[in-house]
Amino acid sequence: MEIAIVLFEGFDELDAIGPYEVFENAGDAGADLAVSLCTLAETERITASHGLRVEPDATLDERSPDLVVVPGGGWNDRSEAGARAEAERGDIPDALAALYDRGTTVAAVCTGGMLLSHAGLLDGRPAVTHAGALPDLRDSAARVVDARVVDDGDILTAGGVTSGIDLAFHVVEREFGAEIARTVAEEMEYDPSDDVYTDDGT
Repeated sequence: MEIAIVLFEGFDELDAIGPYEVFENAGDAGADLAVSLCTLAETERITASHGLRVEPDATLDERSPDLVVVPGGGWNDRSEAGARAEAERGDIPDALAALYDRGTTVAAVCTGGMLLSHAGLLDGRPAVTHAGALPDLRDSAARVVDARVVDDGDILTAGGVTSGIDLAFHVVEREFGAEIARTVAEEMEYDPSDDVYTDDGT
């Protein structure tokens, strides 16, 4: 399974790095996956919302991901860089819509969900985002769900910041089984949340 985590200027660090660590540990535990940090355009480094500078692995078009994970950041405080700026620019929503149309599963953490919303991917579908952006999500065509992680099959969303770790654990268990997820949880000394809404309504 090829996983791409999309980075952009002003992304929230934990939204991206939390899932990255879960996926890397899952690979070490035997899951057949590869995870990379990708940008839309080639760049030497990206600066996250708290100043962390990250060197991306590749551009998104250099990968053929089965799963794309989109972090948030900068939405609620209307930062000059971040998810809101990217939604207004439109390039990332367009790229996500194109990937989804080609069969890629798309997941979002925190206000990354608003980028999925701007791509039209949440229309009529259950979804969640950071509490501070829920009014914006309710104003969209999404169906807001009270859950930490929402799994609607080929679209997944998660609430605020740390819920990205829970989303990643859910993906690992869904795709590679409970034993690998348990091994990663023990390694990370983390107790994943079971507050997951699935597309069958559970």
